Amino acid sequence: MILNYINGEFVKAQSGKTEKLVNPATEEVIDEMAWGDTDDCKAAIDAAQSAFKTWSKTNIYQRAVILKKAADIIRANVEAYGKDTVMESGKPMAEAKGEWLVSANLFEWYAEECKRAYGKTIPAARNDKRMMTIWQPMGVVGVITAWNFPSYNPARAWAAALAAGCTLVTKGSEFTALTTNNLVKALIEAGLPAGVLNNLVGEASSIGDELLANAFVKKISFTGSTRVGKILMDGASATNTKLSLELGGNAPVIITPDVNVEVLAKSSVIAKLRNAGQVCVAPQRYFVHEKIYDQFLAIASDAIKNIKVGYGWEADTNMGPLINQRQQQQVLHIIEDAKSGGAVATAGNIPSTKGWFVAPTILTNVDAQTEAVNKEIFGPVLPIIKWDNKNEVVEWANNTPYGLASYVWTNNLNDAFFYSEALEFGMVGVNEWAPHATEAPFGGWKQSGLGHESGSEGLYEYMEKKLISFGGMV
Repeated sequence: MILNYINGEFVKAQSGKTEKLVNPATEEVIDEMAWGDTDDCKAAIDAAQSAFKTWSKTNIYQRAVILKKAADIIRANVEAYGKDTVMESGKPMAEAKGEWLVSANLFEWYAEECKRAYGKTIPAARNDKRMMTIWQPMGVVGVITAWNFPSYNPARAWAAALAAGCTLVTKGSEFTALTTNNLVKALIEAGLPAGVLNNLVGEASSIGDELLANAFVKKISFTGSTRVGKILMDGASATNTKLSLELGGNAPVIITPDVNVEVLAKSSVIAKLRNAGQVCVAPQRYFVHEKIYDQFLAIASDAIKNIKVGYGWEADTNMGPLINQRQQQQVLHIIEDAKSGGAVATAGNIPSTKGWFVAPTILTNVDAQTEAVNKEIFGPVLPIIKWDNKNEVVEWANNTPYGLASYVWTNNLNDAFFYSEALEFGMVGVNEWAPHATEAPFGGWKQSGLGHESGSEGLYEYMEKKLISFGGMV
């Protein structure tokens, strides 16, 4: 059984409730999970508050040693950890192992970055006054993360918060509890003291409500849907709990006529189908210039038919299932909605077995009012739209409440600057599909979030700035 981890011990839920963890590729039960609720969350918060008194005062270099060791442990166990992630998420093994290695990088990076949380001195307007600022850890932090990147999502928040000197009450996704559990075990083995990290599997609403209501919790970091992010914002308004929110996306891809069409069309399919399209920064709306539209579509359509959809543990698998039946049905509904609006679908193949698979699909002749254009698909669907006017395509790209990632592909320097400056998104990838990095800030505009993760900005999300002013210094 997968247990909760509270105050240095793996424990069952106080209610005794359990839920089943299911393999999305086979629909078979993997294990049972202790199903925590408000009472378990309260115990976890109490443990974190007690541990904060010592962890926050632990020498920053000592904290760094633990985080660096956790990174080494993850790398040493990447094969075993990757197998668990494949079994519960469905993603191919290469993607799972790659995700774990990035998670290790995050712990190592923050082990170093926390040593550079510098304050500053401020020249005063009075001769008898001296001023300086310092950074101090915020306190107990609640971290709620999603299933699509079950080691990376927690790692970037946990690593930064622990490096800053905060203690944690975490809730990983119930769909990927094995992965979260392995991350906990790596930190335990690295020497993290009891109570500094407390991890729950359980009822999202009751755990989230307790994190919002409890006075010991100074901040909540959430990765997930915009809908739930708004619920947290409403709740935080009553308690003044600080929030970091990494929410949904609807990334446009603007492709100009001067690109290498064959190479880009093939890479576009690969980029979209990473993790079966269940990626918040996934390229979604492909705006292809009319001069290369037909060629791009033909090459992409051939490429999508050659994608091997299947079990993540098979070496030749390019794409696995969606995480659960609900997600599968939502994506299928989006495809049917587009087709009812006149769209033409070109689909690849899926296994004729059990599992929550959706065939990789290209949509053309897409009506601008359909969900495929206006909603985050979070699945293996590529709407491809023809354009011929620069200002119009920017307007179309920006016409969304989301503002996380966007992409521009061009060999014209002027166009690269024009589009990257005009797009209303927190990240713009110019001639690349990965506009994010461990050392760079990750965050969205508009309804795609609040605050930043990764980079030095991610560390300061879990620290408070304090002004210290001395008078009478004559």
